[in-house]
Amino acid sequence: MSGEWSNGLCNCFRDCGLCIVTYLLPFYTAGKNAEAVGEGCCLYALLYMIPLVQFFSGAKIRGMIRESRGIIGSRTNDMLLHLFCPFCALIQEAQELKCAPSGALIARN
Repeated sequence: MSGEWSNGLCNCFRDCGLCIVTYLLPFYTAGKNAEAVGEGCCLYALLYMIPLVQFFSGAKIRGMIRESRGIIGSRTNDMLLHLFCPFCALIQEAQELKCAPSGALIARN
């Protein structure tokens, strides 16, 4: 656990497939990120389609990813990232989940 994200916020284009999917269907990536941390895929995909709610739901999942990986940050920062740069935040989270060793993430119920 390094305390930092394995990919920078602006490293969106490292995975062009993920980048394209996220820009066209951000709710899909939001749902898959939620599923990876033990939350409901369909629920968070639907929540991400509701304006204003998406900032809170995105921040919650980002916070869960941060806590499970020991990444430094805050809930306020997570919400601001999902407010001002939602696609970059979703892609960074998805990239972090891809590089996580199997079983490294804690599922919460």
